[in-house]
Amino acid sequence: MTNDPSIFSYFMNAGIVVKLVMLILLAVSIISWTVIFQRKLVLKQARAAILEFEDQFWSGIDLGKLYTQASNGKAVTAGLQAIFFAGFKEFARLKQQPSIQPAAIIEGAQRGMRIAYSKEADKLEQHLSFLATVGSISPYVGLFGTVWGIMTSFQALTGATQQATIAMVAPGIAEALVATAMGLFAAIPAVIAYNRYSNQVERLLNQYNTFQEELSSILYRKTHSGNSIPL
Repeated sequence: MTNDPSIFSYFMNAGIVVKLVMLILLAVSIISWTVIFQRKLVLKQARAAILEFEDQFWSGIDLGKLYTQASNGKAVTAGLQAIFFAGFKEFARLKQQPSIQPAAIIEGAQRGMRIAYSKEADKLEQHLSFLATVGSISPYVGLFGTVWGIMTSFQALTGATQQATIAMVAPGIAEALVATAMGLFAAIPAVIAYNRYSNQVERLLNQYNTFQEELSSILYRKTHSGNSIPL
């Protein structure tokens, strides 16, 4: 075994099982970091979209005009805009039906918003379960590689010499421990990112819920005011 204490030398001198474990952990770590950066971008865009749409929504613009802009494809319907579009679309459709009760109109609009909310929640929570899995499983995968490497190191001594010393098994143990280190290297960022992003997603979903309540109140007032909806 080489005296060069580099990770590459440890990898090259490791057994086939330990090498396989290291490669798996390396691949998982690369995918995990890709997901981390991708989720960061998605959540940043979601927060920006909320601020932009709220400024437009509370600017005093007519809701019918706002709906028309979304339906004409002038803006991408996502986040709050998607919830507004789904709720107001159902509200306008039911409003035009004769002899329909106001409660049925509001219920239909709320049902549309709930469906849109579920779709937007799925977008925000996408891949978070992968980060949670990586954070939970990677240390155990690395530990498996370490245990296997240590077992192999001791088995290699059987019958090879009458007296075994620490110098004989230390290199093999060091190589095996790299697997545990790689498992932790994959797990720690994944756990941190999962906790951080889960908190951010929860806050975004709370904002979505609050908007649904506010829009429901506005539509309730419109329904009971008897005003027509300009489309």
